Amino acid sequence: MSFQVRLALLISLALSELEAVELTCKLLEKSDLYGIHKDGDVVIGGLFIINFRVSVPDVSFKTKPESIPFYFRSFRWLQTMIFTIEEINKDRELLPNITLGYSIYDNCGKVPQAVRAAVSVLNGVDDHFDDHGCTGSRPISAIVGDPTSTTSIVAARLAGVFNIPMVSYFATCPCLSNKLEFPTFFRTIPSDTFQAKAMAKLVQHFGWTWVGSIASEDDYGQYAVQAFNDQIERSGACLAFSEAIPKINSEQKVLQIVDTIKKSSARVIVLFAGEVDAIPLAKEVVRQNLTDRQWLASEAWSTGTLLATKENLPSFGGTIGFAIHKGEIPGLKEFLLKVHPSSAPGHTLIKRFWEELFGCSFYSLDNTTSSTISEPACTGQEDLEETNNVYSDVSELRASYNVYKAVDAIAHALHNLLACETRQGPFVDKSCANISSFEPWQLLHYLRNVKFTNRFGEQVYFDENGDPVPSYDIMNWQMNADVSCVINPVVSLMNFCVPDSVCSGSCQPGTRKATQKGQPVCCFDCLQCADGEVSNQTDSVQCLKCPIDYWSNQGRDQCVLKEVEFLSFEGTLGIILASVALIGACITICVFAIFLHYRNTPIVRANNMELSFLLLGSLVLCFLCSLFYIGRPSLWSCVLRHTVFGVSFALCISCILGKTIVVLMAFSATLPNNNMMKYFGPLQQAASVLACTILQVIICVIWLITSPPFPTKNTEHQKAKVILECNVGSVAAFCCVLGYIGLLASVSFVLAFLARKLPDNFNEAKFITFSMLIFCAVWITFIPAYISSPGKYTVAVEVFAILSSSFGLIACNFAPKCYVILLRPEENTKKHLMGRGRSKQ
Repeated sequence: MSFQVRLALLISLALSELEAVELTCKLLEKSDLYGIHKDGDVVIGGLFIINFRVSVPDVSFKTKPESIPFYFRSFRWLQTMIFTIEEINKDRELLPNITLGYSIYDNCGKVPQAVRAAVSVLNGVDDHFDDHGCTGSRPISAIVGDPTSTTSIVAARLAGVFNIPMVSYFATCPCLSNKLEFPTFFRTIPSDTFQAKAMAKLVQHFGWTWVGSIASEDDYGQYAVQAFNDQIERSGACLAFSEAIPKINSEQKVLQIVDTIKKSSARVIVLFAGEVDAIPLAKEVVRQNLTDRQWLASEAWSTGTLLATKENLPSFGGTIGFAIHKGEIPGLKEFLLKVHPSSAPGHTLIKRFWEELFGCSFYSLDNTTSSTISEPACTGQEDLEETNNVYSDVSELRASYNVYKAVDAIAHALHNLLACETRQGPFVDKSCANISSFEPWQLLHYLRNVKFTNRFGEQVYFDENGDPVPSYDIMNWQMNADVSCVINPVVSLMNFCVPDSVCSGSCQPGTRKATQKGQPVCCFDCLQCADGEVSNQTDSVQCLKCPIDYWSNQGRDQCVLKEVEFLSFEGTLGIILASVALIGACITICVFAIFLHYRNTPIVRANNMELSFLLLGSLVLCFLCSLFYIGRPSLWSCVLRHTVFGVSFALCISCILGKTIVVLMAFSATLPNNNMMKYFGPLQQAASVLACTILQVIICVIWLITSPPFPTKNTEHQKAKVILECNVGSVAAFCCVLGYIGLLASVSFVLAFLARKLPDNFNEAKFITFSMLIFCAVWITFIPAYISSPGKYTVAVEVFAILSSSFGLIACNFAPKCYVILLRPEENTKKHLMGRGRSKQ
């Protein structure tokens, strides 16, 4: 037989066999997850955590893990979904003639079960598919759930593959806002991004800068605590520690976390964890009687009844938490109380609820619903109204209200899809979707754009990330009158005071913060501000320099005006110097009067009367010019003090120089054939003095024109004082003035020294020598004293030099003559003077 013939026979046999076999599709494994189902024109899936904890995993793969125990709070959420769907089905305006169904599963709060639950929702409730297309019951159009972030991530990825919208009511992970990874995910609870910001604001409001953070070791906890840590660092606070609660209960890890709390100086602890995950930690905190901590609760456990117990109140009383916005749902309580196993005989989840609530067991062929054989039988006559359970408590509908809004949002999106008018649709060629055969991605379009006001007056819509408008209530755990824990929406902290939680105490005004090496910025030392710097706020980072005319007070918290220092007429030193100057001027005037009165006596006439009178007048100016150095410096006083000083002393020394020259020429005139005196008479003497003085005047005029003296504030010499002084303007001009006076004094001293041994009747040279010696000594010692004297004493030294040199000049040049005139008049004769001269020859 040829190959072609054999192949044809084989194909014909195969076809005949296929005709005899009915084409069927069957699920690989029947889902054993608890669920509640009801068919409808459009079916909405639901994912809830009813049995919230799985026992330690058995990796032998011989037995299936058991889900224990029952989560009544979440079962209320499930019933809220059913209630909302039934309310919508009764509404004649919303989705008219359309019946919504539901397919709800328990995912036990664990990733493996969450995957199975999500797949079960997507597959439908049928185990066999008998038609030729292998299609079962009506497909799911949208999903309400998952409640936790970790399980929502799993379910959202699966739903995203099929473009099925998913609206969560309790998953807050910021990662779910990423539309690239989760394009079909929406939620009616705010993202933890907003909660982290709000939590950081709360910490900042109470002045807490040193906080610890604890988070569950899942997507919810880790993303939330990371967002919180970022916000805390931006606000200037610091983390004392950051711990993670393992998903699989570890007693050793819990002990380590509690030990960290006890050792830390942080008194405020932020806990991002689900209510179930926080239970082991809470038990250990209570067991160790850790009562001096302020807890901040995330929305996942702030209103949870499993932790808000009388036993936990000593450790957790005063807890402040953020809670999602609550709402009131009329008719829900009555609906919850009508739930009964007889109303849904095929739903084992309701039977399990009944068993857990009343502590009984249903004896039936399905023993999986029985908790233990020893439990009493459930009669069905038990009354829900007689129970006090979180299931029937509708006073704080928060997550339940979010479930309500999630179902309502899907229903309004379906209504908008149904209301689409022909040729005005949003799809290709302006087509509309058919409510009986639409694709999930078409519903997704309407859900993204849904915006409505529900019957409670709240506006519901989603932003571009699928998130709602953020809104939180702040809750506080307090003791009730019956010594039970009550969660109040009004904050009143434990013991009615705000606890401190700082690494370092606040730095008071007058100090600045200096970060401790190797420590966070919140751990710092308080250093006092340096002189001239202040800080007038608590916890200043740096000290601010005071303005130039101000200085820091003793507390370094305020800038005060610096003490102004100058040689004042009111000061003791100023009064003494001014008095001495006036006394010197008066003495000079008295000498002038004596000489004027005795001008015709030999001793006055023999001492060059004209130059003597001119010298006395210049000495009066020398004494009086010192008064310009006393008092607050001004522009005029600065100009006058230096110019009057320079001109008066130039005039004075010029007169002495003239007298010295007269002495020398007078002696020379006694020599044979010497008639020089006729060339240096009184007129020439006055002219020479005037010429020498005018030269100083010219120097002063040039000084005043080019760079005159001016008043200035010296803040460098003494930081705490403002020294008012006169700046010379041109140092070169000032040196020229002093140098010229020094030149005149030096010439006078040399000439007087040369004439010191002349006859006694010309003894003028000896006194001039002494006066110039004193003058030069005073001004030579003046220079180092002037440089080294601080503040107002610099001016005092200069005044002292002026007065000393002036007194030296008047004492040496006029005191001996006044002594003779007043006390030894018998010696004031020409004979006596000539006699003294001859006795020396």
